[in-house]
Formats: sequence, C-alpha cells, structure tokens
Amino acid sequence: MTIESDAEQAFQKLVKTLTKGDASIQAPEPSRRVFGSNALKVDGKIFAMLVRGSLVLKLPKARVEALIGAGIGGPFDAGKGKPMKEWVTILAVPAKWAALAREARDFVGK
Repeated sequence: MTIESDAEQAFQKLVKTLTKGDASIQAPEPSRRVFGSNALKVDGKIFAMLVRGSLVLKLPKARVEALIGAGIGGPFDAGKGKPMKEWVTILAVPAKWAALAREARDFVGK
C-alpha cells in the first residue's frame, strides 16, 4: 500500500462516518471530473477534501493558524503559490480526522 492509497481509504472511512445520519452532507462524486468532485460538502460548499493524499479542511483563519502552530496542520496552497487563509492541510493521523472534519462542517454549514 502507498501513503496515498492509505489516505484514500481513511478518507472513504471519514465519508461514511460523517454522512451516516447527517443528510445535509453531500458525499464526493468521484465519477465527475470537476473541482470538488472528491470533496465533502454542506449546502453545496466544500468543507473537507482529499488533496494529494492529505486531508484539507475549511476552518476559520484563527483556527487554521492555531492548528499550524500546534503542528497538527500545515498551510494549504491550491497551486497558486500563496497559502489560503481559511484552509489547512491536516498533518494529524486519520484517527483525529473525524473531529476536525466535523468542526469544518459546522463552520461551513453556519
């Protein structure tokens, strides 16, 4: 197994965990070839996605900074050379993903 396939399996487990009993969350649509097709959404807005084998979450800027400062996350750059202020790449083990993803879901679904 590769790190990316392990991350993909962990992300699929996260999808099952979060969508079970929460009809407001839209599961990824990997058959589509558009941005966000491999993302969890609420009200049509992305709150969690798997990018290059890493979980990426949308959270408030202060929370992103705190996660980076604690070594739990790293800056997320969508390929434009500048980190996005409300997005964080999670460096923590997949066991911590669910709680952080729920936090992102609550932030985006306000």
